[in-house]
Amino acid sequence: MKLTSLKDLQHVQRQLAEAQALAAVQEAARREIAQRKQAEKELFSRAVGAVKTLPDPRKAHLKPPLPQPVALQQQLDEKAVMREALSDEFDVSTLLETDEQLSFRRPGIGTDVTRKLRRGEWSIQRELDLHGLRTEDAREALGVFIRETFKLGLRCVRVVHGKGLGSPGKAPVLKSRVQGWLIQKNEVLAFVQAKPADGGAGALLVLLQPSPPPSSRGR
Repeated sequence: MKLTSLKDLQHVQRQLAEAQALAAVQEAARREIAQRKQAEKELFSRAVGAVKTLPDPRKAHLKPPLPQPVALQQQLDEKAVMREALSDEFDVSTLLETDEQLSFRRPGIGTDVTRKLRRGEWSIQRELDLHGLRTEDAREALGVFIRETFKLGLRCVRVVHGKGLGSPGKAPVLKSRVQGWLIQKNEVLAFVQAKPADGGAGALLVLLQPSPPPSSRGR
């Protein structure tokens, strides 16, 4: 709208004032209605009093299930037994066969067992990599690994201990300790150094005892 005179300006101002007055009236009416509704609601609440939901007799109230117990003490006991059972002072030199590649087999186990193990006639079913672990952690990890794989009925596993190239003096400290720990585990029947394709001098192939049938466990 183009303003051409003072009269036009006054007309526009009058329209704006009327619009503002109308908006004020509408807002006051809205507030009055809202206040009336709130007053009616409060009046009803005071007349009725406190409202309490009646229980539904068809609804069953079930207690939440209790959490499964965690056998913390049993876990601690097993770790303690494992630490005591695997000694670092165990002398393995008299039990290892000094063939072209060091190997071990329990008394009564024929040389054909280690020969087949070295040839790869036993398929590797699980692997444990001890790279980068401290001695204490490696010993615990190995104990748990052997115990659990034996329970699962696995027969052939690979244990990677590394070649010791990152150790002080480039000496394979963990390698000899892993050999000693394995010999102390009754679940282990034999072990041989892995083939180059399976880790060579940095790994061992371990043959485990057959796991007893479930019916005879725990007797």
